[in-house]
Amino acid sequence: MLKKLKSLFIVEEGASSQNSSNNKAPKEANMSDLERAIKMTEQKEKSTSNNTIPKAPQKEAPVPKASGKPSEKFVDKLLAAIEANNLEGFDYLEYKQSLQSLSKVTMDEATRYQSAMAMAKTMGASENKIFDAAQHYLNILKEEQQKFEAAFKSQELKQVSQREEKIKSAETQIKQKSEQIEQLKKEIASLQTQLDGVKQDANQANAKVQATKQGFYNAYHSVVDQIKADVQAMQKYLK
Repeated sequence: MLKKLKSLFIVEEGASSQNSSNNKAPKEANMSDLERAIKMTEQKEKSTSNNTIPKAPQKEAPVPKASGKPSEKFVDKLLAAIEANNLEGFDYLEYKQSLQSLSKVTMDEATRYQSAMAMAKTMGASENKIFDAAQHYLNILKEEQQKFEAAFKSQELKQVSQREEKIKSAETQIKQKSEQIEQLKKEIASLQTQLDGVKQDANQANAKVQATKQGFYNAYHSVVDQIKADVQAMQKYLK
């Protein structure tokens, strides 16, 4: 049934179906954190409610626009949700299958939709039933989107926001340390200026002390030499 649904919604069926057979039932050990979070969200919702038809949200956030190729695993997941909630009888899915069959016949789009509806009516369907069934599947897909959003926000908080907080914390610490470094540089420069001044004072003080010392010994020798000269003269002339 899933392959049949994919043939209705996926144009490029060739490589897509082949990949689907390989990725249809991935082991949990190989699932991404986001996929595991989605699975946990589903299990939590199943444990709190048995209602398969979701309630319309009070306020819907805008759905991001599509960009790029659809993810094969998520396409399978969305179509599996439709399959699990397939309505009995001829509904939108059978109507879409009729539209696909008529696409092989040369006719304009309006005629194709009208012809498919005529076929639907022969199967007991009506415009209202087809419209209601389409809305039913839109609600199923909206529920899957809400599950994804809840799991995505959880992973975004875990994988991104918490790391952003760490980045901000690291940046704050770097700023603080940088400011401390700048303060230390200023203190070192001030101490260096003080050191240079102390060295200059020390050199001047040492020069002054040495000059005092030299002045003393100059005076000392001046007096002592005279006394010694007198002693020698006395020894020479007074004996």
